[in-house]
Amino acid sequence: MKKILFALLCMASASTFAQMTPLGLWHTIDDETNQPKGEVRILEKDGALVGVVVRGLKEDPNAKPNCDKCVDDRKGQPIIGMEILRGLKREGKEEEHLWAGGGKILDPTNGKLYTVKMVPIDGGKRLQVRGYIGPFYKTQFWIRVE
Repeated sequence: MKKILFALLCMASASTFAQMTPLGLWHTIDDETNQPKGEVRILEKDGALVGVVVRGLKEDPNAKPNCDKCVDDRKGQPIIGMEILRGLKREGKEEEHLWAGGGKILDPTNGKLYTVKMVPIDGGKRLQVRGYIGPFYKTQFWIRVE
C-alpha cells in the first residue's frame, strides 16, 4: 500500500512540474476583445522551444491568411502552421520557471520580431508572454488548453 501511495505522489508531483513549463497547447488572447484568438502549440526542438500556430479561433473577414509583412523565411507563408516562436531556452534557476534565453517571437499581423520571455503562472494554467523591442515591451497572458 505504501508503494502505491508513493507512486501516486510521484506521478502527481511530476504532472504539477510538467505544467510549469511552456510546453503544450495554448490559447492566445486578443488584446482588444480579451477573448481567445488562436491556438499555439509549444514544443521542444533541438534543445529550444518552438511555437507553431495550430489554428485561429476567431472569425475575422479582414484577416490575412499569409504573413505578407514578414521579412525572413516566413514571408508569404501561411500563418496556420507557422513557427511564431523560435530559439527560446530556459534561463536562471529551474524553480524560477523562466524561459528567456535567445528566443524570438513573431507577430504575424505586422511581421515584427520581438525578443521574448515566458513564465508559466497560476500553477501552469496561464503563460506570461512578454515581447521586447529594446527597452519597450508588451505582455500577453495565454491560457493553457486542457
